[in-house]
Amino acid sequence: MASRTEEATPPKKIVRLNRNSKILKVILQAIQDKKGEKLVSLDLRRIPEAVADFFVVCEASSTVQVKAIADRVEEAVKKECGELPYKHEGHGASQWILVDYVNVVVHVFLSETRKFYRLEEMWGDGVAEDALEEEPMASKSVVKRKKKVSKK
Repeated sequence: MASRTEEATPPKKIVRLNRNSKILKVILQAIQDKKGEKLVSLDLRRIPEAVADFFVVCEASSTVQVKAIADRVEEAVKKECGELPYKHEGHGASQWILVDYVNVVVHVFLSETRKFYRLEEMWGDGVAEDALEEEPMASKSVVKRKKKVSKK
């Protein structure tokens, strides 16, 4: 039998993220903190089959850096947003680590692995934004340039 508090609790709403969502900003900053390269966020909200609202994709030049970026993302999101990932995969080989926060999925690739899988091309209907640091150390703000990912 359900208690009165269980009956009175309304069902959770499905929350859609936007580019100004705190978790997305924290993820982008964490990747920049560990010098992730070719950082792109893919907005997948207009794709009905999409498994998340956003994919955040970056690359690193070594497996050590891939792991460091993924670890920093998890640490920063836990500290700043109080959230743990739903799932993470790839820590063993550290060529492609996926950190899944349900609405945002982070993909940290080794450079060669990213070229091989071409994830941005598979999700080419999404709107991609390159995330660049405005001033390397003086400012932590993120500047974004919108571009459409081309399909080949």
